[in-house]
Amino acid sequence: MIQSFLTGFFLGLSLIVAIGAQNTFVLRQGLLGQHVFYVALFCALSDALLICIGVAGTSFFLKNFISQNSNILFGLSAIWLASYGIIRLRSAFKSNKTIEIKASTLKTIYPTISVAAVLTFLNPHVYLDTMILIGSISQQFSGYYKITFALGACLASFVFFFSLAYGARLLTPIMRRPLSWKILDSLIALIMFMIAFKLASTGNWL
Repeated sequence: MIQSFLTGFFLGLSLIVAIGAQNTFVLRQGLLGQHVFYVALFCALSDALLICIGVAGTSFFLKNFISQNSNILFGLSAIWLASYGIIRLRSAFKSNKTIEIKASTLKTIYPTISVAAVLTFLNPHVYLDTMILIGSISQQFSGYYKITFALGACLASFVFFFSLAYGARLLTPIMRRPLSWKILDSLIALIMFMIAFKLASTGNWL
């Protein structure tokens, strides 16, 4: 169970850690000290909801299809993750990205959460990552192992968003340096490759 939990945790963490509109918004709220807890909680719960829908929905609606084509799906998921890893590795060597935080004029909680909702649910990648990719990869586990996998992925969202929100003032000076992002992208790529290798092995592709 520990292995399935850690697989879900590191997969979820790897998929969510990237420069994007949602993460930048959470960072900005952390810097400004505006509704930090509620923004982090909303983003974490949203991710957890989509992950649970992906794991449960994939298991319920596609159970027979997945069981009959598990080796193919595991191989495709491995290729997908390896592609993510290559993108992150390429970014580590070629990119000089930094993160810029602009001042926010949002003061009340409702407009703030509305913006968080738009940045979360209108992002197509969130559905690909949580519902499709994590949902598909969860099929290598069964019973309680699948539940611990989902719990690990959900916990990764809570750990990431609360760390990002409350650690914003500490993280921002560090993440303004391109070298920091190169190191982070390299670590993400390594995790992606490790999980992709495991999936490929499970699907008898190796």
